[in-house]
Amino acid sequence: MRRSLRSLLAATAVAALVLPLWGATAANAEPPGHSHADKHALRTQAPRDLAIGSAAWGQRDLVQYDRHAPTKYQQVLGAQFSSLTPENDMKWDAVHPAPNVYDFASADALVAFARANHQQVRGHTLLWHSQNPAWVTAASQTWTCDQARAVLEDHIRTVVGHFKGRIYEWDVANEIFQDTWDNGGVRLRTEANPFLKACAADPIALLEDAFRWAHEADPEAVLFLNDYNAEGINEKTDAYYALAQRMLADGVPLGGFGAQGHLSLLYGFDASIQANFERFAALGLQVAVTEADVRIPLQPGETGPTPEQVAVQAERYDAMLEACLNVTACSSFTVWGFPDANSWVPDVFPGEGWATIFEDDYTPKPAFTAMLESLRDATPGTSPRRG
Repeated sequence: MRRSLRSLLAATAVAALVLPLWGATAANAEPPGHSHADKHALRTQAPRDLAIGSAAWGQRDLVQYDRHAPTKYQQVLGAQFSSLTPENDMKWDAVHPAPNVYDFASADALVAFARANHQQVRGHTLLWHSQNPAWVTAASQTWTCDQARAVLEDHIRTVVGHFKGRIYEWDVANEIFQDTWDNGGVRLRTEANPFLKACAADPIALLEDAFRWAHEADPEAVLFLNDYNAEGINEKTDAYYALAQRMLADGVPLGGFGAQGHLSLLYGFDASIQANFERFAALGLQVAVTEADVRIPLQPGETGPTPEQVAVQAERYDAMLEACLNVTACSSFTVWGFPDANSWVPDVFPGEGWATIFEDDYTPKPAFTAMLESLRDATPGTSPRRG
């Protein structure tokens, strides 16, 4: 669904007027949950079989939480979203800072906030080449495959077991394929990922066991492959499709495929995202948009994006959501945090920003409004477009 910039701006202005009302009621009432009473909340307008999520950082924003006096950020997070993904709190460096030492304090705070606000939690992530603690980086230089397997198995069983029954989806393997522009092209990261490197003779065996260990630790959680540049049909998603076929043939408890959705206005939009989701769904997998944001190039001295950039950003957020709504197997749509002050984008992509769906004063952007209208069009419950 495409809308004019004028209509989006007008609707966003209305939403901005309504937004402060959440603060007046959140301290004195239960979160809206799935009552569908709040027509201005993403979570209440979504089909009941689609979780609408946001990344959050428990250590920074949720460790100090009083449900009777929430911060503005906490009010919006609880009112707008039915799912939370820990942006950093469940990554290796946060939960496993030293050998045989686990620290779940900040992750537990996020899970407690989610429970208090009737939200689900997506676990992120169990196997990744980045944000590993220094001890892993050092020890892995001399690991044998058996040693790497033992460390990974202990981590997965401990972390997934700790949160058993409280995580509905886990990103088990994150960004395990290189990109076309990397040395060697699209292939498993047997150089950057310390566990795959140690088991480079048969990395798929390790991947498959990682899913088995996670499933044994929590049989109810749906287990995902997850990556960026994985929205449309391309060489990387072809590799994931072939891997998914092999894993399923081997009886591995793979349950889903996640496309992160980190987009930039510097590049075009891949309209094959729905077709890509449909082919993974045809394998019997769930699909999800797991980390959506749309960054905008900003010139030095500019106070913000142009109206044309704002309109394109809204179209791209909405196009990702529409692809999800149009595929029955799409189980969750997650934006990668808010507001812009919390975004990872400026630190990683200098000269780009304004990537989230809320401004720093929590004013909703046209992207928010476009998504809200698409969710309304989908109707509560399983919509006609979702089967």
